[in-house]
Amino acid sequence: MKSFFKILCAVSFAGILNACSSMNNDEAAPEKYSDLHFDNKKPIELNVKKIDVKVEFTPSFTRPNVEHLFPISIEKTAKTWADERLEAVDFASDRVAEFIIKDASVTEKEEVSGQLLQKDRLKYHANLNVLLRVVDNKSSAQTSVEAYRELSMPIDTNIEDKEKYWNEMVVKLFNAFDEHMEMNIHKYLNMYIKGNTSITEY
Repeated sequence: MKSFFKILCAVSFAGILNACSSMNNDEAAPEKYSDLHFDNKKPIELNVKKIDVKVEFTPSFTRPNVEHLFPISIEKTAKTWADERLEAVDFASDRVAEFIIKDASVTEKEEVSGQLLQKDRLKYHANLNVLLRVVDNKSSAQTSVEAYRELSMPIDTNIEDKEKYWNEMVVKLFNAFDEHMEMNIHKYLNMYIKGNTSITEY
């Protein structure tokens, strides 16, 4: 079974960014952003012999795609999520869980304000689409989550401020993804969870 989930959050940081633009960037140390981790939560134990992580998304490294500019990679973070939140615990079975990253892109689009006193803006759209499938010789089941977030900022925003808000964008994207993928696993792949005593039919 499949579940489809989308998130939209359009944010305007005009006031914040205009205030920040008055700072002396020469005096500010460049911000460092740590990779996201999920090992503070209990792993989801699946009755499979292994978990295969596959990537079907291929970055173009050319605009409008800008995911390669982000301080935290969406694709890498998705792989980390699979490594830290999913655990194979039935090595005697023939079942395999496939964690397939179908999209981990970010696009940039320039929006012309059309008004004299308003600046043109840059709009960013981050998209994460993941399919989790459990297969064996007899049957298979799957669930998917597609989440996205949108962010807009003045076109003259400096790179330090861009990276700050890009980072926040990715953090919020994965907070939502983590919540909804775990919920989907318990709902649609519950027959493969270790210790599950009930099977939901659809």
